Amino acid sequence: MGTPDRTSPPSAYDERMNAPRRRLVLASASPARLGLLRQAGLAPEVIVSGVDEDALSAPTPAELALVLAEAKAAAVAARPEAASALLIGCDSVLELDGQALGKPADAEEAVTRWKAMRGRAGVLRTGHCVIDTATGRRASATASTTVRFGDPTDAEIAAYVESGEPLHVAGAFTLDGRSAPFIDGIEGDHGNVIGLSLPLLRRLLAELGVSITELWS
Repeated sequence: MGTPDRTSPPSAYDERMNAPRRRLVLASASPARLGLLRQAGLAPEVIVSGVDEDALSAPTPAELALVLAEAKAAAVAARPEAASALLIGCDSVLELDGQALGKPADAEEAVTRWKAMRGRAGVLRTGHCVIDTATGRRASATASTTVRFGDPTDAEIAAYVESGEPLHVAGAFTLDGRSAPFIDGIEGDHGNVIGLSLPLLRRLLAELGVSITELWS
């Protein structure tokens, strides 16, 4: 009498994990965006776009964030090293009083910015653009999160600006750094404030026929 075959058929999970994964490329030098993607189980390569952000404009902060994201994604998509990849471009601006605020130019501007923001709320707009360079298809949208700023003292603002952190982030603040104690709360996706909305990324990938689980490392 033969031995029963106890080998189970491969599960959908096994098949997905054994299938060749698409290359994922992040068109951004932001360590925060890279960290968010890695924490979500993704392993993107990084190719910096080199787009001159100051050369682009749009009627509203939300549109500007999207224009910048699309420009970054398109610039990298045109390069040979991005062939047959799924490419993510993102850019963030803070909307305050109808104005789009990116990274402050210097420490003086950062201090002025924080004195204007404290005790108020702004909207962090992050444009997202995903391009499948194998097909040329793309999907893009802007995510928005309201940020309620606390009321740091002049001395606290000066110390924060002296740390150098606000000079490297859109809006001169971040949720996961030294400015976290100065943020009273948010309404919306916290990842969007850090630099990338994972729920929106999932939806954009789905528009291109890609499940985010197919990209897990």
